[in-house]
Amino acid sequence: MLAVLGSDGVLMVDGGAPERSPELLKLVAEKSGGKPVQVLFNTCWDTDHTGSNETLGKAGVKIIAHENTKLWLGAEFDCRWRKRTFEPHPKAALPNQTFYTGPKKMTFGTEPVEYSYLMQAHTDGDIYVYFPGPNILMAGGVVSGASYPVLDFDTGGWLGPSDRPDARYNDATAPSGLVGAQRALLKVTNADTRIVPGDGPVMTRADLEAETQMLVTVRDRLVKLIRMGYGPKEMIAAKPTQEFDAKYGNPEQFIRNAYMGLWAHVHELGGIV
Repeated sequence: MLAVLGSDGVLMVDGGAPERSPELLKLVAEKSGGKPVQVLFNTCWDTDHTGSNETLGKAGVKIIAHENTKLWLGAEFDCRWRKRTFEPHPKAALPNQTFYTGPKKMTFGTEPVEYSYLMQAHTDGDIYVYFPGPNILMAGGVVSGASYPVLDFDTGGWLGPSDRPDARYNDATAPSGLVGAQRALLKVTNADTRIVPGDGPVMTRADLEAETQMLVTVRDRLVKLIRMGYGPKEMIAAKPTQEFDAKYGNPEQFIRNAYMGLWAHVHELGGIV
């Protein structure tokens, strides 16, 4: 998470996991000299980003998110890969200011703030929040840094369409998916931008470029394997991420989720059905 300490209050981007929320909000209060949280952004619906929503919502805090994030938080749904059913959140925990497209701009105290939608990437409600003054980008779950990113296919996450010109939709004509989202973030940043990922240490633009290139390479390999009729088990056995595993860890869940997301968009990949 990230906090901006203004003269009259605090702006937070993401609120951590529910079980850590009291500790987190206590720390924010200590760092701000007891100033109230006035604005909270949710970069997606996931529980490790929205754990402070209910407490802050009850206190009247403005909670900003994409409309899809509000819909997921207010619904009961099954997350198959987690083997878990998520229950609807209480009304106080739901975002109370939502948007569909962007970019949007606002000012918090004297600090300019820019935010926008990243279509169907980690989920279908991802947003980024950028602070041009200190040149800090809050990327949320769209960027992972120290591990393979989570592609939550049950809530719209996927890698994205192929770059191939013969694909029915390619990344140039339909810039959705995790690859498209990271490319959009690269356009927001410059060489000096500090990028806060959903997990892992603060990153540079060069770090993000390397992660994006990894995703492009893996996506192209997985699309090729799908065209060959491979399922998730065969994909894992083919080791399409082999040279990246030392940095990003065990790829098995990432490959399974990537397969499910790509298959859900199989008509966009071309040459399969």
